[in-house]
Formats: sequence, C-alpha cells, structure tokens
Amino acid sequence: MRDERAQPAQGAGKLADRVTIIPPTRDTESGERLFADAPLIAASPEKIQTFLAGVFTNAPYLRDIGLADEERLLAIMDSDPVALSRTLVESARNLRSENEADLMAELRKLKKELALTLALADIGGAISLDDVTGGLSRFADAALDAAIRFCLDDLTRRGKFDPKDPDMPEADSGFIVLAMGKYGAFELNYSSDIDLIALYDPDKAPLAGSAEAPVEFVRLTKRVVKILSERTGDGYVFRTDLRLRPDPGATPLAMAVPAALVYYESMGQNWERAALIKARACAGDIRAGEGFLREISPFIWRKYLDYAAISDVHSIKRQIHAQKGHGRIAVAGHNVKLGRGGIREVEFFAQTQQLIAGGRIPDLRGKRTLDTLGKLAELGWIEESARAELEEAYVFLRAVEHRIQMVNDEQTHTLPSDDAGLARIGALMGFEDIADFKDAVRARLVAVQGHYAALFEDEPELASDLGNLVFTGDDDDPGTLETLSRLGFKRPQDACRIIKSWHFGRYPAVRSTKARERLTELHPLLIDALARTDNADQALIAFDGFLSKLPAGVQLFSLLRSNPQLLNLLATVMGAAPRLAQVVSRRVHVLDAVLDPAFFDAMPRAAEFRAGLERTLKLARFYEDALDRARIFTQEQQFLIGLRLLSDTLNALQVGHAQARLAEVVVQMLMERVVEHVGETHGMLQGGDYAIVAMGKLGGREMTASSDLDLMLLYDFDEGVQKTDGQRPLEPGPYYIRLTQRLVTALSAPTAEGQLYDVDFRLRPSGNAGPLATRLSAFEDYQANRAWTWEHMALTRARVIASSSDEFREKIERSICDTLCKPRDLATVAGEVASMRARIEKEKGTKDIWDLKQVAGGLVDIEFIAQYLQLVHAAACPDMLNQTTETALGKAAEAGVLDPGDAEVLVPAIRMYHALTQVLRLAMEGAFKPEEAPRGVIDLLVRASGEPDFARLQAKLADMQASVRSTFEKIVGPVRVED
Repeated sequence: MRDERAQPAQGAGKLADRVTIIPPTRDTESGERLFADAPLIAASPEKIQTFLAGVFTNAPYLRDIGLADEERLLAIMDSDPVALSRTLVESARNLRSENEADLMAELRKLKKELALTLALADIGGAISLDDVTGGLSRFADAALDAAIRFCLDDLTRRGKFDPKDPDMPEADSGFIVLAMGKYGAFELNYSSDIDLIALYDPDKAPLAGSAEAPVEFVRLTKRVVKILSERTGDGYVFRTDLRLRPDPGATPLAMAVPAALVYYESMGQNWERAALIKARACAGDIRAGEGFLREISPFIWRKYLDYAAISDVHSIKRQIHAQKGHGRIAVAGHNVKLGRGGIREVEFFAQTQQLIAGGRIPDLRGKRTLDTLGKLAELGWIEESARAELEEAYVFLRAVEHRIQMVNDEQTHTLPSDDAGLARIGALMGFEDIADFKDAVRARLVAVQGHYAALFEDEPELASDLGNLVFTGDDDDPGTLETLSRLGFKRPQDACRIIKSWHFGRYPAVRSTKARERLTELHPLLIDALARTDNADQALIAFDGFLSKLPAGVQLFSLLRSNPQLLNLLATVMGAAPRLAQVVSRRVHVLDAVLDPAFFDAMPRAAEFRAGLERTLKLARFYEDALDRARIFTQEQQFLIGLRLLSDTLNALQVGHAQARLAEVVVQMLMERVVEHVGETHGMLQGGDYAIVAMGKLGGREMTASSDLDLMLLYDFDEGVQKTDGQRPLEPGPYYIRLTQRLVTALSAPTAEGQLYDVDFRLRPSGNAGPLATRLSAFEDYQANRAWTWEHMALTRARVIASSSDEFREKIERSICDTLCKPRDLATVAGEVASMRARIEKEKGTKDIWDLKQVAGGLVDIEFIAQYLQLVHAAACPDMLNQTTETALGKAAEAGVLDPGDAEVLVPAIRMYHALTQVLRLAMEGAFKPEEAPRGVIDLLVRASGEPDFARLQAKLADMQASVRSTFEKIVGPVRVED
C-alpha cells in the first residue's frame, strides 16, 4: 500500500463510483458470510460488496448500523454523499413535532444515516476532511435548532413565551448557544461531544406570564441536552458538554449575558481566551450570540503582542511535549489527539500564534485550523513548507482519529496497543501492511512534533518575567531577595546563599564554565519550578543536595532548560513527592536513565527488567547481599516508571503494566534465589512443581508504586516422592511452606536498603486459616466445593507469574479457567455481589470523592461490575475473561453483555481513577486532602486528568462517581447498606 491516502474524488457523483480506497478484508470474516442475511447487498455489484466487506469487517459499529437497513445502505452507495449529507442536515433543521419522543427518534435516525454516509465516503476516499467535519458540525447546528424550537414551542403553548415569529421562535428569543472547540470551527470528529455554552439575555427574552428567565432558560437547556444526548433504543444524537461555561462548578447550565461579560472582563483566564478563539453562535438567537462574541472580543484579542500568555495556556491545556526529538514515538497506544506530535499540537501551533498576534492582525482571527495555517504562511509567520507538512499531517491524523472512533463509536483518540487493533485501523485507512501504517503514522507525528518544538524552543525565556534574579557580587541583590520572597521562599537570604554557592564551582557538576553558564540560563525556570512546590525552601535544599552528588551537569542542565516539563517534574519530586524524592536523593544516578533517549520510548519490557536484575544479582556475594541489591534495583526502576508517568511518557494503564512487569520479574528471580538458598540446607524435591499465582492489582496489571502483592503458592508432586534430597530433608507440604515463608521474607523484610513490597497471602484457600502453600488438588477441590462468590471474583484476576515448569503453569491456568467458566445463576450472583458491596460500604464507606477506591461509584464498583460480568457470562463467552479490569470491560462490550452506553461510563471512569491513583501513590503518603495538598500535587492531578483546572476536575470526578454507581445498580442491583 502506498504511504499516501488517495485524494478524495472531485466533483459530484454516486458514492459507489467515487470510491478510490477499498479496505482489505480481515481474514476472520469473509464477505460471503458477512452478507449471508443481506440478500440485496449480496446481489449488488462486486465493487460495492468488496468495499463494504472491507469496511464492515474492520468497523463493527458501521457493520451494525449498515446491515440494520439494507435499502438505506444501498441508497447511500447510490447517492452523492455531500448532497445527501446536506439533505439530512436540512431534514433535521426542519423537524417540527409536538411530541418529544418522536423528535428524539427522528433526530437519531437522521444522525445514524448521516454517520454512515460520511463514514463510508470518508473511508472510500470519496470526500474531503472538510466534508466530514463540516457535515457533522452542520448537523449538530440543525439538531440544536430543532431541539430549541421544540422547547420554545412548548413554552409558547404553556403561555410562558411570546415569540416574535412563531415559525422561527428562536429568532430574537434572547437564548444563545455558542459552539466551542472543534464544533465552533466546523471541525467535529466522528464521535465527538459537542462543547456548548448556553446564555440568555434577560432583557431581550420575550417571556410571558409568570415565567422567569433564570428558571425557564436553565430548564430549557437541560431539556435540549436531554433531547440530544440521552441514549435511547435509537442511540443518541450528540453527547453534550457544558463545562466550558464560566466557572462551571458554581454557575447554572444557562448563564445571563451580563454575568458572563462581567466574568470574562474580571476573571477570565488565558485558557478561556484560547477556547473562545473558536467560539461561534451556532443555534438559538444567532444575532444576539454574534453580538455577545463581538462584545468579548477585546478579552480574546489583546491589543499588544501577548507572548506571556502562551506558557500559561500550554500549562493549563497540558499540551507541552517538548522532548525535542528525544526518543522514538511508539505508535501502539499513542493518543493521536493529545500525544506528542498529535492533532492538538497542530491546533496549538496555530492557536498560540493567534493569541500572540491576533489582536494586532485581524486576519489571524479565523476559527479553522487549516485556514489559520494558510494565513500564517501567507503573512510570513511560518514557511510554506511548514504549512504544507502540518496540513498534510493534520488531515492524515484526523482521518486516523475518525477510524479509531468508527470501530465502536467511542469518543477515543488512542490507537490500539496491539497489532490486531492497529491492523484494523490501518485497513480502514487503506493500508495492506501494518508496518507501512505504523511508519506513516510515525512520520506525521515526528513532523508535527518537530515544527511544534521549534516554534516554542525559546519558551523558557518567558520565565525571566519573574523579576530580579541576580546571583553575582558579594552582597545580596535587594530586588532578588524581594523576588524570592514574593515567589514563596520564606528564607530568601539562605536561598540566595545556596544558589550563589553553585557558581563557585564547589560541586563536580558545576566545575566547568559551560556547566555554570547552562545553570545560569536555567535559573528562572528552576526557581519558578521550585517555588511552585508547597515548600520552596525545602525543595531548594533537596535540589542542592541532589546537585552536590551529580558527577557532571552540562547534559542535565541542557535537558532541563529545553524541557521545562521535566524540570517541573523534578522540582515536584523534590518538594512534593517524598516517595520519589527519597530515591533520587539516595541514588542520583537514576537520572542517567532519564538522560537516555530510550527513556522516552515505549513501555519497559519484562526482558529489560530481567536483564537488569540479572546483572545486579550477579554482583551479590551472598544471599542477603542479593536481597539488598534487588531492593536497590527495584526502587530505581519504580522511580523511573514514576517519572515516565509524570512526564507523560507512559499513561496510567501502561504504568500499571510496567509496575506489574517489574514485580513479576522480581518475584520470579527472587524465587529462584530462594529455591537455591533453601536447597543448601534441605535440598530439592525431585518430581515436584510450584507456581506463584498473582491476584489483586498485580494479577490485574494495575499496580501503583505502593501496591502490595497478593500472592498464592500452588504446588504438586509425584505420589512416590516422600522428602527433599538435602542434608535436612523436608516432606513436600512443609518444603513448599518453607519456600513460601522465605519468599515472603525476601520480598517484605526491611533491610539496610529498605523494603521491596508488602506481601499478602490471605487470598489463598481458607485465607489465614489455611496452609501458606496449597497443593493443586486441594485448591481445585476448594474452588469447586467451598469457595465463596467473592473468592471466585478474586479469581478473575488470578495469573501465574512464576512456575517451575510450563506444564504446571498450563495446568493451573486451565483449572482457573474451568472454575470461572462454570455456569452460574445470574440473579444469585448479582444478589451476592450487591450484598458484598453493601457490606464493604458499611465498613469502609465514605463520601470523600478522593477515596477513589471505596467511594460509592469508585474503583470497587467498577471492578465488581467487571468481575460479575465475567462470572455470569464466561460459561457462554470464555474469551471475555481477562485479569485487567479495563480490558475485561472492553471484552464484555464486544461480547454484547455490556451495553455500549454503560461501557462509555465505566471505561473513561476507570482510566481517570487509575491516572489519579497512580499520581497520588507516587506523590503522597496517606489520605489525600485537597486543602492540605502541595500545589505541585494538585497540578499533577489536573494534568493527569486532562481537565483545565482543579475545580473542574473535582466536578468531573463527582459526576463520574454518580454515573458509575448508577451503572452498578443498573447492572448488578441496588446497594443497600444496613444500619
């Protein structure tokens, strides 16, 4: 397959005739079988069948809506897709009904037809990106028009509204809807939410009777949102998001225009300026909406060049990925929107320059990204070659984004992490070879990243706006002391003394002139980063201690200066993450790995951990020395995994996997040393086998920096074997118990180098009442005859992580699978799971939204749902078994036992919970209390969440937990906590 996608066919004509890209059909499904129950399609021309087979075998969502109505599908293939999309938009705009249910059903029917039309035409290369995004955006306008008109008609019938024009009640209604983000720029993606701001002008609205504007327009907004976003048997029209309105945690869904104007004039933030660049009056009283945007224009477009705003905008939007070429971008699992080199970087490349100069150059005030790039090139702000590369990459990545979403109609931007999933997306792009697809994606990401990084390569200079920072001469500069004090240093003279000492070259890292020059350039960024921590003085002292142990400094100082994100990260570690700060202060050389370009590459592999630990253990002179060295290695690797999370190199799911891989390797290799050590006294058990089974977070590959290890040791032996063959022989049972005891000690005993992991063996059969090691036959008997439902739930996360033989591993895996796949009564299991959740809630329940595990609607709810679905459906669908909660939910959705709407609630929630949990476990000891938390930790949480600020994060979290609890009770049953 060629690297470039075929250009969309020009002009009008039937879609079937304009198809230039036919996706390769997946081997697992032939077109013949696919269309077995679709006689009309089976009788259609071969080109149509081949094209549809390629689409439908790779995109289950399109297959479902396409095959639901053969006649509609063939009519689409026989139509001009652009003309048809316009017809569908007009049909939506002209809908008029007195019945809300009828309106909702008709809108959903039209949206489904539009989605199918645009998807097929897009995949076939028959239309342009603008046709796709514009069609979706215009349909959103039309759907909003129809919904608003219906609501105003209803208000009129009830005597609460007196429209100036009954045929167009929205005109001069005073009710304004602004389209924000991609929607405002006519750039909606295939499964996009629509970001809205709802406003009303109380002086203009023609309300009647006893109607009050604040009451009626908030109700109207809620009803419009319901009409568009409520999931019914017909699906939904658009998910809506109103959180871009001013101060969403404290303001109603619809806000009065005067209050909005006051907010933007007095409290508006830079990120809101960036968001309002794309704002467009899209529905309701368009003329009033355009008037409002004109009125806030001075807030958006500053009169003077505004470079200082850019750093703030980027920080809030979490979009600085200025590694500047360090490391190879891994395509698998990459977020094509927010990841390095992604769509957002193209948008910000254009948008930040608009913020800088749009006030002075009105031509730069366009909403659409590609138009803005063209205007920047035309005005000489960027080279034509840069515009061409960015435009081509943007169009390509938007096409990839759309295909990711077409697979299951999910609002996701992340490429699959497995080759099968990547092949599916590549096929929808027309690529035969997955390697070609990966290369094509990576080439665009690298190109975008290069232009983006080059644009902001001088950004660190902005930090000099802090004020005087002079560290020369014998006397302290008064202006510098004032700056340090204002920034939060309580002992500015001591801070000055420490920083001055660096310039005397007393540490190896600052002995060279070049190193001191680099450090001087770093001062503003470094001081600002340290000041942002909760205790600036302590953070500076910690950094000084760190600096004193560095063998050289030039490379590190250069890296930190060109990568403010890593510097902020290091400062946060020093001032706000005691768990990581302890490691870096004791073992400075862990940062050697950060300086290695490979640090920013894909997730660490088990083989790399094993090779590193093997090298470490080979240096051990005796058994206890091996335990110390294992602790040193593990702590360093945990630190590096933590940095990967905090530097956005790995996401939360990948960090959970990396922590689990590390723990697995440590358990495997220490078990080998334990067997050798016990063998020195007791010998070996010939004909015996053992396996270590991980459960809980390790089993589910969802570990954090502070997770304990839930383990179980199973064994078996030949009946003829009586004892081990050593000087002090042991019978099989005592021998394996001794191995288990020694393993627990090896992992959890504190030594001079600290502790590795807390270890918990309570999930073994009979818990603490049972033997520490269990024979396989006893395990199988217990699971078959005496285990409780909660123990089978725990077993869904069981995974063999070490064994003496592959045959024994396979035997255990079969046994676990057989146990989980036994038929179960759905109602009985549901009752037991709900009852268990209620008991836990009675004992550990909380209303603290930051107790992410135990709060109603938290992690426990989602884990229980995944475990419940596996227990009751694995008998019919054994392929849905998976130890990782998110993956198990995805498999449940694919198997059809989890409603897509419920999956849309649960999967984003568990991703959010895991992201926040990973940060909290890295940075904090004990419970998280926002009012007491260091600023650095708050910033890390906001960045991990993708929300613009902490208030919005808290609001999002509360909403998520309410939705998850509602979903739990829908799927499993009500949680009744007894007094």
